[in-house]
Amino acid sequence: MEILIKVVQVILCLSILVTLHECGHFFPARWFKTKVDKFYLFFDPWFSLFSFKKGDTEYGIGWLPLGGYVKIAGMIDESMDKEQMEGPVQPWEFRAKPAWQRLIIMLGGVIVNFVLGFFLLGVIFWVWGESYIPNNQITKGIYVDSLGLEMGLRDGDKILKVGDADFEKFSKGTLVKEVVINQAQNITVDRAGKTVNLPVKKEMALKIAGAEGKTMKLFDARQLAIVDSTVNKSTGNLIGLRKGDRIISFNNKPITYFHTFETNLYDNYEKNISIEVIRNKRDTVQLNYTMPTKDDYKRGIMWKSDIIPNVETFSFTEAFPYGFNHGIDFLGDQMTAFKLMFQGKIDHKESVGSIISIGNMFPSSWDWRKFWYMTAVLSLILAVMNLLPIPALDGGHVIFLLFEWITGIKPSDKVMEYATTIGFFILMGLMIYVLGLDISRVI
Repeated sequence: MEILIKVVQVILCLSILVTLHECGHFFPARWFKTKVDKFYLFFDPWFSLFSFKKGDTEYGIGWLPLGGYVKIAGMIDESMDKEQMEGPVQPWEFRAKPAWQRLIIMLGGVIVNFVLGFFLLGVIFWVWGESYIPNNQITKGIYVDSLGLEMGLRDGDKILKVGDADFEKFSKGTLVKEVVINQAQNITVDRAGKTVNLPVKKEMALKIAGAEGKTMKLFDARQLAIVDSTVNKSTGNLIGLRKGDRIISFNNKPITYFHTFETNLYDNYEKNISIEVIRNKRDTVQLNYTMPTKDDYKRGIMWKSDIIPNVETFSFTEAFPYGFNHGIDFLGDQMTAFKLMFQGKIDHKESVGSIISIGNMFPSSWDWRKFWYMTAVLSLILAVMNLLPIPALDGGHVIFLLFEWITGIKPSDKVMEYATTIGFFILMGLMIYVLGLDISRVI
């Protein structure tokens, strides 16, 4: 079910982004009286799932969810339809229009993606605000996983600074951004009342930026092992845990924090366990249970938390400038990340991915705020990627059009054909490469 939810989110997100991007090409073409032969969501090699014709345009849905396209008459594009270019130039064709009109048609998709991304971010902050955990609420310190331990962090640490930046908002993302993007050289923590500086090694920054860093927690807030509720027929429910129980031991070993208790559960599949809890704040109760297999294990325990996130709200007029600035910061971080890849400070093999990586970025349960946020940032990324000066992408066509507009020299159809063919194979090669990277991570 979790995989299905991710797949549905990816398909819905791509459908929105691709359709609106192609509308950015379609409507300017129609405004300038340019014939559009096809408008397709997803690609349709050999056959389409659905199609119909209205006027001069065939509308349809392809079976290959890697993008979409509008086929504009009199234009060399990824369809590589050369026959249309052999006849005399017709007034309704793309090649018959002045350079400035062709430039607007080609930039339309990118402009729509930029507008959509910034608009969605504004709506998100207007409707949901921005939620974060103030670092001063982490009174019991953190617990760390193996990657956090390798960084030098320890259970009970309180993070004070990352580089020169105060750690005001408690989140893994804040630390990763400072270490990976801003190249912070050290992390300052309060360890049992003493200030300790932890150097960040280059190899750790690479690891955090890579696939391992994306899948692991690094650290989280320590919380007392107090049960808030259990799910019916889950392991926690079958053990006999109740709301308000405070766990004090596991197989006669003292327990204070919930993450320690969960680790003990994971280490004792198919074994007999004994748990002591304080119930009703006064009674000590012993619970005995035989743990299920790994496949049958379902934790099903919700823990009581004394951490209350801050929610910063925005008025309608405040939300959209804030969303725009948030989007600009996001794009700036992405540009910095690309620069660091070229410099070898981020391993591209661990950081770039295909549609599989995109799918894993979506939550496994439906959350509209997260869905629209992912759609917004992917729209901005799509806009930037389409501006790359690679023939077959919008940016490649724009480069040729700017050259023509400035010099008055129009590249021949043969030049455009060869450039588009080269660009198409470059894109296919990149797509196969990043897909291979994702598959290698899975296997």
